Amino acid sequence: MGKKNKLEKFAEMDTFPNVIQAAFDEVFRKDYHLKGKWSDSFFGNGRPIVLELGCGKGEYTVGLARQFPDKNFIGIDIKGARMHAGAQQAVNEGLKNAAFIRTRIELIESFFGPGEVDEIWLTFPDPQMNKTRKRLTSCRFMEMYARFLKPGGTVHLKTDSRFLYTYTRTMVLHNQLSMVNDFSDLYHSDFEDPLLSIRTYYEERFMAHQIPIKYLSFLLDHKKPLAEPEVDIPHDIYHNAGRSVKLYENDQKAPPNLNV
Repeated sequence: MGKKNKLEKFAEMDTFPNVIQAAFDEVFRKDYHLKGKWSDSFFGNGRPIVLELGCGKGEYTVGLARQFPDKNFIGIDIKGARMHAGAQQAVNEGLKNAAFIRTRIELIESFFGPGEVDEIWLTFPDPQMNKTRKRLTSCRFMEMYARFLKPGGTVHLKTDSRFLYTYTRTMVLHNQLSMVNDFSDLYHSDFEDPLLSIRTYYEERFMAHQIPIKYLSFLLDHKKPLAEPEVDIPHDIYHNAGRSVKLYENDQKAPPNLNV
């Protein structure tokens, strides 16, 4: 059977028990009916909730759900055609602790109440080199996350982008947030953790081109409003997730000068 088109995937996901596709008017400037009730009304348990924002195909959501059955995981993305793969996988494997929400991340506060989320994963987000407000590790978004993340909750970032890694690290240090892990070349470090066994589609492609994967984790434990750091960061010489690899996807060798 040929590949399903987007509308077919959206329709099929409406039948999945692990997918929420809220209409815009259900969440714009109003609370979704599950806000503050995910543990009881959706998962039926009191286990910690972990979000993957910009989940793409949902590799981390599904991979984490497999490894940590004592936690609940929710992948969030606006691109439902990609999300379909992870949602289908979770259904096929009977993973009751993996769910997906198709929505814009800017609307995330409509879905989660104060202290409802324990951790956040940002896996290879668009660096938004020219648009700080759209950057998922910007102070704007961090203040948003803090309104539903448990006090001192953890934020994880994995990225191929030297720009986003440098910006986020600077933001953490500038605001005196507690750094937990800091690796500019994760897979050539001594860091050992079961999480390393989970790799996204884009991550595998970046690694095939010898682009170092960066990993940061830190606590949102600030006591005063966050402030954007005043620092000039050189832009990456290649663009954001997927674009550099797409240019060279037919090459057998790593593209020149992309080791950033």
